[in-house]
Amino acid sequence: MARYAGHVQIATTALDGVRRGVTVTAACSVSDNPGTILVCLNHANPNNRIFVDSGVFALNTLTHAQEELASAFAGFGDLDVEARFGLAEWDTISTGAPTLADAAAVFDCRILEAKPVATHMVVIGEVVGLRVGAPGPALLYLDRGYRSL
Repeated sequence: MARYAGHVQIATTALDGVRRGVTVTAACSVSDNPGTILVCLNHANPNNRIFVDSGVFALNTLTHAQEELASAFAGFGDLDVEARFGLAEWDTISTGAPTLADAAAVFDCRILEAKPVATHMVVIGEVVGLRVGAPGPALLYLDRGYRSL
């Protein structure tokens, strides 16, 4: 799978004052009418259960300038949750899920379905809020390293 290029994004959610964010490359558009996307989250990590429990998530699309943020939310640097979120400015759009203020795009979603598949939970969400940021080179992950396009 290291040879499969993926656009780097941070999936976020919140429930009862607890925030969660993880760096992902397994995310894509499902439909444009209604706007629907999916994200795949490792279900071996019990902390990811909050995504399903909250019923909402935001998919924050990163630019190359946000590589440090991607690494932090991937778990590099051993930062706790609040320190990770402290690296950038966050707000909300519609669902209450944390949204990255300067993301290339943010898709704020209500979960329609979550299904376990092998090692991951495939989470499908209807887009109920959207923000498009300034354009910039996309942050990609390929061959175990960041790239830009």
